[in-house]
Amino acid sequence: MRKLFGTLALISTLVVAPALAQDGYQTDASHAVIMDYETGEVLFSQDGDVAMPPASMSKMMTVLMVLEAIESGSLSLDDELPVSEYAWRTGGAASGSSTMFLEVNSRARVEDLLRGVIIQSGNDACIVLAEAIGGSESAFADMMTDRAHELGLTSASFANATGWPDPGQMISARDLAELARILIRDHPDFYGIWAEREFTYNGIRQYNRNPLLGVFSGADGLKTGHTEDSGYGLVGSAERDGERRIIVFNGMDSNADRANEAERMMRAALSDYSVYDLFDAGDHVDHNAPVFMGEADSVALQVDADVSAGLHRRARRDLVVSVNYDGPLVAPISAGDVVGTLRVEAPGYETQEYPLVAAEDVARKGLMGRIGAALAHMIRG
Repeated sequence: MRKLFGTLALISTLVVAPALAQDGYQTDASHAVIMDYETGEVLFSQDGDVAMPPASMSKMMTVLMVLEAIESGSLSLDDELPVSEYAWRTGGAASGSSTMFLEVNSRARVEDLLRGVIIQSGNDACIVLAEAIGGSESAFADMMTDRAHELGLTSASFANATGWPDPGQMISARDLAELARILIRDHPDFYGIWAEREFTYNGIRQYNRNPLLGVFSGADGLKTGHTEDSGYGLVGSAERDGERRIIVFNGMDSNADRANEAERMMRAALSDYSVYDLFDAGDHVDHNAPVFMGEADSVALQVDADVSAGLHRRARRDLVVSVNYDGPLVAPISAGDVVGTLRVEAPGYETQEYPLVAAEDVARKGLMGRIGAALAHMIRG
């Protein structure tokens, strides 16, 4: 995060900035999001809040459920799980879909199944894990949906563990990015698996489909997806110089288009966007609000939370921060009272508002002082 000094225009009236559509990032993806990992700020969005069919990118939620089961002790990496005929027929070699090539009525270790899901995108591995945790794939899908909503991923609904096309299998690009952020932040011991380039199981060697791995320096995850309904999509993450970005896009026309867009979008995410630190919690803004009937004529205003803005580098010069309140404020005022808002605007940036609080107490004038203030107010009109 970068501290922004000297270029911050602080005003007390609303300024409307011009749109940056033609100057910001451009993509042919139907849905796309660039997210800053540290803050969770969305730096770029194209229909990023619109639910879409995620294809195999929804396997990230399956993996999260498995990792939480492992950490709760209800599942272990060494557990050997049975491969049901349903799992084999629906997601195995017989299905013609992405598979780990599990054999029907065999048993597989949870650790191998995890790699089968993450690296090979094995539908059979997903179903085996789903049946072990939920009893059935459909019951597990309900658990996935419930857990996603608990985590604030409100656009998510899951009908299966694999991402197989279904009208009930939907999630937004923003929520997929947040899901990736959760996996990276909360499960660091397992995150390295997402960067593994290949995995051999049952004598069959398969390769990670993520086009960023080995091509884009710092890339280390996460998941591709493709169906006829969704097109080609990706959730990717990379870290450079201490900054990590997460990208999500969907709806590309081909595998080659996905690979090209992945590299182009990640380069823009790390080169063209920055998160600027505007205020730290407790900072005073450069504006005092007038006070009526107070023992002091004005009161200092401060923010009660960190304020930052993730911007395209070309939008920085047009950043506008405005102080907004109904004034004058009327005494008495207590320190910490919310008295206004700080509005942050820039071209191509989703306007944000933060509470402004009084920095100190302002007592009400005594009787004679109030009479004098009222007379002065009447004289001034």
